[in-house]
Amino acid sequence: MATEVKRLIRVRVEKGANFKRDGYGKKRQLSDSWRKPRGQHNKQREQKKAKGALPKPGFGSPVAVRGMHPSGFFEVLVSSARDLEGLDPKTQAVRIAASVGDRKRVALQDTALANGLKVLNARTVKAKAKKTPAKREAAAKDEGKQKKEEKKPAKPAKASAPAKKEVKKEKPAPKTDEKKEPVKKAAAKPKAEPSEKPEKKAPAKKAAAAKPKAENAVDAKPAAKKSAKSGVKKNE
Repeated sequence: MATEVKRLIRVRVEKGANFKRDGYGKKRQLSDSWRKPRGQHNKQREQKKAKGALPKPGFGSPVAVRGMHPSGFFEVLVSSARDLEGLDPKTQAVRIAASVGDRKRVALQDTALANGLKVLNARTVKAKAKKTPAKREAAAKDEGKQKKEEKKPAKPAKASAPAKKEVKKEKPAPKTDEKKEPVKKAAAKPKAEPSEKPEKKAPAKKAAAAKPKAENAVDAKPAAKKSAKSGVKKNE
């Protein structure tokens, strides 16, 4: 790009102005896109200071650079291989249309680069195109391996599953029987203990009651002797 073109592009950037409609900051429904003020008392239409500039010929870019891309080329929209014919690679650059698919985009980019043209919106589609078949093959191989692995361990897994269920069913049955038997024995023991205690206490009471009778008998014997002796004395 020539030095003069670079200078003119720099001038265009410096002269550029953003023209905004009047009142865009006062009301939410108004956008900043430019609209010509037509009000009778509009301050922007009267070109009052600080109300915003109006578009005028003085704000235009230099004629030599007008419509030029910042890279220094005039861009041309391309959608097929026919549009690439007759383009000058020194002054023109290519922009591929958005409606073009990835498959055609690859062909257009290759032909444009082969002709020496610059592509402004180039994409790295080649890498994606190469990777897609490889990914499909890798995915197919992985699926085949997974299917083989699933088929092999499927048989032992089915045989082992019911065995585990049977063990689980057998274990809880003896536990319930063992728990019920000791409960009955423990309930029988406390009933026998209170019946034995009163039997042991009964003979103790009889012995205590018998002792005072013996003492009374001993006391009665000397009383009889005294009476006998006294009777003898009286007869004498």
